[in-house]
Amino acid sequence: MQKKLIKVHPTDNVAVALVNLKAGDVVSFEGEEIDILSDTKAKHKIALETFKVGGRIIMYGVLVGSANNTIKKGDVLTTENVKHQSEKVYGRTETFSWTPPNVDKWKDKTFLGYHREDGQVGTENVWLFFPLVFCENRNIEILKDVFEKELLKQKANPYQMLLRSLVNNGGEEALVSNDSVNVFDNIDVKFVTHPGGCGAIRQDSESLAKLLAGYVNNPNVAGATVLSLGCQNLQISTFKNAMNAINPNLNKPVLIFEQQQMGTIDNMLTTVVKESFEAIRKANDAKREPAPLSKLKVGLECGGSDGFSGISANPTLGAVSDMLAALNGTAILSEFPELCGVEQELVNRCVEDEKGEKFLKLMKAYEKTVVDAGSGFDMNPSPGNIKDGLITDAMKSAGAAKKGGTSPVQDVLDYGEYITKPGLNLLCTPGNDVESTTAMVGAGANVVLFTTGLGTPTGNPIAPIIKVSSNTELAERMPDIIDIETGAVIRGEKTIEEMADEMLSFIIDVASGKIQTKAKLLNQNDFIPWRRGVSL
Repeated sequence: MQKKLIKVHPTDNVAVALVNLKAGDVVSFEGEEIDILSDTKAKHKIALETFKVGGRIIMYGVLVGSANNTIKKGDVLTTENVKHQSEKVYGRTETFSWTPPNVDKWKDKTFLGYHREDGQVGTENVWLFFPLVFCENRNIEILKDVFEKELLKQKANPYQMLLRSLVNNGGEEALVSNDSVNVFDNIDVKFVTHPGGCGAIRQDSESLAKLLAGYVNNPNVAGATVLSLGCQNLQISTFKNAMNAINPNLNKPVLIFEQQQMGTIDNMLTTVVKESFEAIRKANDAKREPAPLSKLKVGLECGGSDGFSGISANPTLGAVSDMLAALNGTAILSEFPELCGVEQELVNRCVEDEKGEKFLKLMKAYEKTVVDAGSGFDMNPSPGNIKDGLITDAMKSAGAAKKGGTSPVQDVLDYGEYITKPGLNLLCTPGNDVESTTAMVGAGANVVLFTTGLGTPTGNPIAPIIKVSSNTELAERMPDIIDIETGAVIRGEKTIEEMADEMLSFIIDVASGKIQTKAKLLNQNDFIPWRRGVSL
């Protein structure tokens, strides 16, 4: 018989509905009968006690809200009867200890990656084209069209084939071969455009320089072609300084071209094509070789979350994160607005007090900018989140933080800083899916695990994005974007640990190039830098 309710933590005073419930239903739970007072959709929360106005609502063992009015036992929690509330944080409050999971069976496992001279190992081998300023976006798009047609020999997409058929009235010309054959076997060519580099405050250009430098330094990148206009805020010297700050011994080919120095567009693009082709040809010589799992740097992301994300997909990522930490690998937890309410736990887990202080400083500064803009972290849950049971930011945060597992926090990084320490790292980013994913890859992630309960088709130009659904229904409804699903956890068919084992095996296959993610098959290459300032 399927369970109808689940309590995530022993101290919780709410339970999650695992199935749709109707008013008048009586549910047996923890040795008592609970009268369901309102129709309740699966993923939403049921009160396990009667809350008076101001009553503290506990989920995941932490404060996630307070009652706006009386909520009777057995009633459903909604945005009308609950408001966001989280605990205050006072710095480290207790000594932290951690028992790593047993990873004996993984210690000798390897993945097949691209070994770089600085010791990092890539899961992909990418030549990356990007501009320092939006004025060069058109030239990047021209190069994209040229290189994709000639190097990647990309087949027409099905909609182009449909239109071709319609134009030719279904004639023979519509049946032209649509095969796709790459010229090179071991290199992908990717292109990034963005709206930054000038016009905003100088700090935004400096931040963008750090992000782009991080992409060049990412082990998945073999080399890069960079276009500059010449007069923009993000000068070539600024970009070079950012690269040197991340890796003073960077030994990758980085070709930089400045339009205002080279004259005509034709002259510049002719030179770019010739020099880039030769560099790409050489980069294609790289081969995959075995690497220990300690060389994995895995970003942890959630987007389009639902009421099951925090009890299936996210805890599974947390278990994988702990396994990586035990193997001396790296996990990156970002999305600072979605850590609101769990700051105390994370501060207590920091290996050094100064890291906890940096985390709180970044959180407070970030929240102040949000408040100054007339909003707040409490506005973080999206309409989709709320519709599927995540009705307060603290509730969403408590579930989102499960992606970080239970291991010590080894380092805390601001946006644009690069990972240098194995283990769990906190990275300051927005909660926005693409901005956060973009930042984690810029910090060195060579794989990203991305959980979703509603369905999010996010990808990245240089790092594989493994999409993890929190429920089976989503995986069956949107199989073209979901790589692995954790619905068996909800049904009680698999434990978190069993699911994590499957996921780590899947990661190894993706990192070895044996499995292509759905985002890569869809050619989903999202890139959005975080713009923290204003336009001038």
